[in-house]
Amino acid sequence: MKRTIISVGIYLAAIVLANLMIVWFGPSISIINAFLLIGLDLSLRDTLHDAWDGKGLWWKMLALICGGSAITVVLNWDALPIAIASSAAFLCSGIGDGLVYWRLRRRDFLVRSNSSNVVGAGIDSLIFPILAFGFPPLWGIVAGQFIAKVFGGGIWSWILMRKFK
Repeated sequence: MKRTIISVGIYLAAIVLANLMIVWFGPSISIINAFLLIGLDLSLRDTLHDAWDGKGLWWKMLALICGGSAITVVLNWDALPIAIASSAAFLCSGIGDGLVYWRLRRRDFLVRSNSSNVVGAGIDSLIFPILAFGFPPLWGIVAGQFIAKVFGGGIWSWILMRKFK
């Protein structure tokens, strides 16, 4: 229980910090954010999925994702377009990630986590820059973010597996 509460806190702190860094440093920080913070969130969401399985999983996941989105908007009110873009991307990628993770529930954690991270990273990498910075997106940032999220998520999922499994 305590580990779950700490995981939720880290999950929410990472998404808020990622958004604040975009506001402070602009799009150029997005690839670093993607590797360190979004990769962490994608993989940490998977460990929470396992912790909550059979215990109100979908309601808790929805509350976590919506809570992260709401905190993002409140703390980034001065940069509302970034906050809304992040919230939309966060919501869509969390749902996509969760559905793939659940579908692969009989597989090994690393297979589930990394497969769902690819989907979540792809959704987030397209939605956020388009909504935050306009269309057409900066394709270099989209591709860089996607690659960084997948590799960051891979590293984080390995760390989390060793720590929690």
